[in-house]
Amino acid sequence: MHESVVDPQPAPNSADLAAENRRRTALKLLGIAAVIAAAAVFSLCAGRYGLSIADILDALLHPNAGTAASNVVWHVRLPRILLALLAGGGLALSGAAFQALFANPLAAPDTLGVATGASFGAVLAILFGLPAAGIQMGAVLSGAAAILLVMLVSRTRPGESGSILMIVLSGMVVGALFTAFVGIVKFAADPQDAFWIMGSLTGAGLPQILACLPLLVIGSAVLLLLRWRLNILALPADEAASFGVNTQALRWTVILAATVVTASVVSICGLIGWVGLLVPHAARMLFGSANERVLPA
Repeated sequence: MHESVVDPQPAPNSADLAAENRRRTALKLLGIAAVIAAAAVFSLCAGRYGLSIADILDALLHPNAGTAASNVVWHVRLPRILLALLAGGGLALSGAAFQALFANPLAAPDTLGVATGASFGAVLAILFGLPAAGIQMGAVLSGAAAILLVMLVSRTRPGESGSILMIVLSGMVVGALFTAFVGIVKFAADPQDAFWIMGSLTGAGLPQILACLPLLVIGSAVLLLLRWRLNILALPADEAASFGVNTQALRWTVILAATVVTASVVSICGLIGWVGLLVPHAARMLFGSANERVLPA
């Protein structure tokens, strides 16, 4: 009898596995983009004033037509949809960066008091009647002030930077402090401003979105460019230093970039919670824990 010999399948090499992972990642990203596009189209059509796809296309092609459909699309629904996309993406990106930075799954954009600090500057600018650019600048400056205060409080010794634990604890203290400041401004503000503090997309307009877009894009670009190095920060300090990376400079660069992104979002739609905490975990469920895939997702 002749034994039938079955040739074993060759084991895939690392190049094939990497190519397959890239293909799967690209397909997942395309699927997410398709879901977002479908949700945006549905949001343009749905509402008290129902619109068809033909009405939407006509309104987009004729922005100055003066019709009810054109006004609803350009002045109400489209700005809110764009702001929702920018705010959700910015907060999720900042949350993913903070979670990677502190190796803490509960980290969020307000971990360092950034969100509450930015909201204090924004509501203060609104109280004084400043325009959109002034509101954004107030949010950025106040968010940066919160970061500087965290840096000072977290130092265990003069001239030394604090540990990750001290930074997080200091961020909680500074966040509580700025929450009290926001409460004081809220007491003096009118009801509309108080509603804004709770987070809202109703005040969205194309001028406000365009005003916050530059800083939002710059901060997001910095985080995306540094996403590979965020994996190094999860290593012990001596191992991270062996890669030739200045961990302190990298850490504060990520913090400042995430602060700019968070402050830009807060300046136009107020405090929106949970997005920066939950969305990064959803991205990790789909793409794994590698930050070079999590942050773009």
